[in-house]
Amino acid sequence: MAEENSKPENEETKPAAAAEAAVEKNPAPKKAPVAETPAAEKPAADTPATEAPAAEEGAEAPAEKPTELIGGVPKQPTAEDLLKEELGAVKIRKAKGSKNVTTGVVNVLASFNNTIVSITDTRGNVISWASAGKCNFRGSRKSTAYAAQIVAQNACRAAMAHGLKDVVIKVNGPGLGRDSAVRAVQAIGLEVSSIIDVTPVPHNGCRPPKRRRV
Repeated sequence: MAEENSKPENEETKPAAAAEAAVEKNPAPKKAPVAETPAAEKPAADTPATEAPAAEEGAEAPAEKPTELIGGVPKQPTAEDLLKEELGAVKIRKAKGSKNVTTGVVNVLASFNNTIVSITDTRGNVISWASAGKCNFRGSRKSTAYAAQIVAQNACRAAMAHGLKDVVIKVNGPGLGRDSAVRAVQAIGLEVSSIIDVTPVPHNGCRPPKRRRV
């Protein structure tokens, strides 16, 4: 009886072992890894478009001017060149309620203590004016040539906003700002037709004040 019971058990285990051996010999096919889809690439036509602005920037960049040499030493800019650069950078804006005056007279009063510039039309009506005190110069600085230059520039800019183009310069007084004011008017861009000295000279008229005792 024991032998009969053991036979069916052995017969049941044999098919299971055979199936395992068959599985080991013929393993299940492995799944191929799914290739990741690459991100959408931009078309090749787009790449030159990005390079085009860079090429344009390179083309627009102006070539540097060669420096002038004087005896092997680079030329230094003069005061007139620097003044022209400063004046060229300033934009003249048209004033509200402009008077549209194209011709006028620049009256320069250069005393030993101050410089006053007033610009009028041909009839004598004042268009603009400026003084050393108005330009924030105080004390002994009011009588300097630099103060006269700034005064003339400010007065001319205000007049150019009203359309002034051609002027006649009238200089009055023996102060230090005579020449500086005239040069500033010429450098700012106004066309100067004539320069007149209207300093009054007495023919032995009034008695002058007594001299200081220092």
